[in-house]
Amino acid sequence: MIHTSTKQEVLVEALPYIQAYEGKTFVIKYGGAAMTDEQLKQTFAKDVTILRKIGINIVIVHGGGKEITETASKLGIETQFVDGQRYTDQKMIEVVVMVLAGKINKEIANSINLNGGNALGLCGLDNTLLKVRKPDTNGTDLGLVGEVSAVNVAFLNLLLANGMMPVIAPVGVSEQGQVFNVNADLAAGAIAAALKAEKLVYLSDIEGILVNKKLISTLTKPEALRLIDQGSIFGGMIPKVQSAFDTVAAGVRKVHIIDGRVKHSLLLEIFTDEGIGTQMIPEDISATLRVPQPLETDETKVPS
Repeated sequence: MIHTSTKQEVLVEALPYIQAYEGKTFVIKYGGAAMTDEQLKQTFAKDVTILRKIGINIVIVHGGGKEITETASKLGIETQFVDGQRYTDQKMIEVVVMVLAGKINKEIANSINLNGGNALGLCGLDNTLLKVRKPDTNGTDLGLVGEVSAVNVAFLNLLLANGMMPVIAPVGVSEQGQVFNVNADLAAGAIAAALKAEKLVYLSDIEGILVNKKLISTLTKPEALRLIDQGSIFGGMIPKVQSAFDTVAAGVRKVHIIDGRVKHSLLLEIFTDEGIGTQMIPEDISATLRVPQPLETDETKVPS
């Protein structure tokens, strides 16, 4: 049993974060074990509901590659990969929409709603939420895989203003009406940038960014480039870090990579001074690290 004094310390430590983030928007990319383990699924539903109840606007973007592959196999549709990425033809896009925008999306929304979270399951086709285009892939053709060219921000803001929690399956539509599959990480980044979100949080199956087996708690772009140059950040982590800082440059205040295998990892990262993952931040706020700045009041405002 947790000692009473420990509970008090936890609540006191969380208070400045709750005050600082009230009314702000967080975009959460939901994936990995947190989407497949039954206990973690329930924990996630409770955590995002808590965040919404204390006044934080929550937008969730989810993946589902494993279930797409399994369903396609049951239907006799072969899954092809090009350079480690799923190739999507017309038959596969039908499976993607059925699994992502149907089964998985509604299961997530239902789980959150059972906890009082007021979630609304959507995909990029709804009210043209995600407009996409065929990307320039330098000769690598992934078929019907698109990149986000526009986000219906007015629609999302309307939902958030009315207390709803959008849960978005990453499929979009082109100007010609063609449906495209969209990488969930990239879709989450595009949505966070369009909303100028306070945070973009990637729930994954890794602790964060590790250098010499040590977790890096806070990272700025110059530090990241130095670690990439010296080979400390390598492989598949390089595009993740580069994408994170592109999102920061687009106006998102902080991007977090956290371990979704840890129960309540969202709350631990957001409401504690140390956090449990890696946060990537602009250089101009590096001095503040994880601790939020005091709320601006009439007494603390600097004359413009």
